[in-house]
Amino acid sequence: MDRAEDMSRRRLLAAAAGAAAVAATATVATAAHASPSGGAPAAHRRPPRTSRAVRTVDNRFWTSRKDWGAGTANGTRTVAKGRPGIEIAAPAGTREYTDPHTGRTATWEYAEWTGPAHRCAVPATEAIASWNARTPTGTWIQVEIEASYSDSGTSPWYVLGRWNSGDDRQDARAPVIRRTSVDDQSDGRTSVWTDTLSVDDTTGTLRVVAYRLRLTLYREPGGTSTPTVWRLGAMASAVPDRFTVPASAPGLARELTVPRYSQEIHKGQYPEYDNGGEAWCSPTSSQMILEYWGREPTAGELAWVDPAYADPQVCHAARFTYDHQYGGCGNWPFNAAYAATYKDMQAVVTRLGSLTDLETLIRAGIPAITSQSFLKEELTGAGYGTAGHLMTVIGFTASGDVIANDPASPSNPAVRRVYRRREFENVWLRTKRKNSQGTVVSGTGGVCYLYFPAHPGKEQVRALAAVGVR
Repeated sequence: MDRAEDMSRRRLLAAAAGAAAVAATATVATAAHASPSGGAPAAHRRPPRTSRAVRTVDNRFWTSRKDWGAGTANGTRTVAKGRPGIEIAAPAGTREYTDPHTGRTATWEYAEWTGPAHRCAVPATEAIASWNARTPTGTWIQVEIEASYSDSGTSPWYVLGRWNSGDDRQDARAPVIRRTSVDDQSDGRTSVWTDTLSVDDTTGTLRVVAYRLRLTLYREPGGTSTPTVWRLGAMASAVPDRFTVPASAPGLARELTVPRYSQEIHKGQYPEYDNGGEAWCSPTSSQMILEYWGREPTAGELAWVDPAYADPQVCHAARFTYDHQYGGCGNWPFNAAYAATYKDMQAVVTRLGSLTDLETLIRAGIPAITSQSFLKEELTGAGYGTAGHLMTVIGFTASGDVIANDPASPSNPAVRRVYRRREFENVWLRTKRKNSQGTVVSGTGGVCYLYFPAHPGKEQVRALAAVGVR
């Protein structure tokens, strides 16, 4: 659990996303009654707006035909049918790639799209990319970032992910690569920790003031299949270091009806995916949200799972979010990319600034997956402490407390929890905390995943825009 406690802030965040709760025997908190999804909320007080001036997060995503046309194409074309995206038109050439996890070397055709420079609204200490794509068998994508520094310097092109939606589990001869992050990328000023570009010394003056993203699409030589990427972007942030955060006033009472799945009932299952369900907080949370939106694997897609296992879709989510370099299912962009493989779904990784932001989303019917770390005594009713854990926020009680589907529960019925508003807000939004040894370590600073339909309703569009996602 605490394998990353001595690391820098981003190192901890990378480790935290895939870590499981220390213990699963938690006492379920007694919940005050809240209205279910679709019912009239017990209270519907509109929260005060968060000033744009105080935001510490900048989201920029390329999704439209105009967006894609603003980039530089090298063998790619923009497709405008349905959802605009980028795909291979005529390959720019071929490249060899040796998969570090299989040792196989193969030649691939490739094409590239390089985005225009985006100037960050906030000089940033971190940047996290996310993407939504389709990768038929025999294809994959690579996402890179180049940062411009406040001292006029420029980083090298860093790889933020080599990704496809499939794997070679069923057919070892299949022309696929294994999803992977890339370690040991640094120029002495910034580094990549699993899925995040981070300034090495956040106490200094160096900041990321702009960046470019590069997307490379790969396929088998002579093939006709192509990856299609519908959304590509990044969240740049400069969340100040803090042990506590300002308290927000309750503004909503509503509960969304979200399926409940426990990661703990999968303990020991498929240990090749980070030692089994005990560490599956992220894919379990992802699966809950996907099914809230009516998306789930087909019976054929689940045929590989042992029929003796309950909730096979959780095993499926773990398999297809697994990062072979990180050695876990907690790579944030990989979870978002998995969610977007389902029909007409979009997904992003971002940061929110307060529980008021979460209330804005819940009001519009959008649940969120949050990342937090805490000691057992810091979150009443959890029954465990964790160096990093994902759970799903599904609503708020009339008194403003947080209703969460917490996968670190001994059974599915026990997943629904009510956590004290002030405690939850602090353990989620802070960037500094003390661990059980009294050592100062890092918090996640409000990281969350948002999954929503490709064509959201007007209220959902407004809610997403209010938290900086378009």
